[in-house]
Amino acid sequence: MSSILKSKILGWLVAIFAIVIGFYPAIYFIIDRRFGLLSSKSETLLANTLWNIVFYGHITFGGLALMIGWLQFSQSLRKNKLQVHRRIGSIYLLSVLISGVCGVGIGFAATGGIIASIGFISLGLIWLITTFLGFSAVKKGNIHQHEKFLIYSYAACFSAVTLRIWLPILIAIFGAFDPAFRIVAWLCWVPNLVFAYSITNNLKKLV
Repeated sequence: MSSILKSKILGWLVAIFAIVIGFYPAIYFIIDRRFGLLSSKSETLLANTLWNIVFYGHITFGGLALMIGWLQFSQSLRKNKLQVHRRIGSIYLLSVLISGVCGVGIGFAATGGIIASIGFISLGLIWLITTFLGFSAVKKGNIHQHEKFLIYSYAACFSAVTLRIWLPILIAIFGAFDPAFRIVAWLCWVPNLVFAYSITNNLKKLV
């Protein structure tokens, strides 16, 4: 299988997972709240108005960022429809800002205690920082740095997908939610960034 074909297959898989999981937060609005990750939360926390605002802000805008972020890596879109690329980028930037800040906020009350909290708070900060650096780079006209940091940004964003792949596997291994969630708080994003590093290294060699 050629490297071009592999890249296309990987791109389509990323797009499919991003769209499917991007719509996933809608489930929290239409069915019982004791669903998914909310089933691990206490009644006191679920009744907290501020926590609910932050939680729904995180999943709504995080889902939007996930659904549209992969489009920014389309070369044809950048070359032929630059204004569309920029508009999508602006929406992605705003979505990351809201979802990232909210993600850091709910990270303090993460199921699994301090290990999980540090993992998710770190993820939120990395997502915000890499996105800001990518935006700052393009404002300065440094397209290579812009692309590099946005690859890291979307790798952090894609943790929403990898979390949902790893979590049921870890629950099956450990037989309980809490230990699985402590591990997935790191496993959902650290390998993503390692993969992003390998991609940006290859880009660097091509420049």
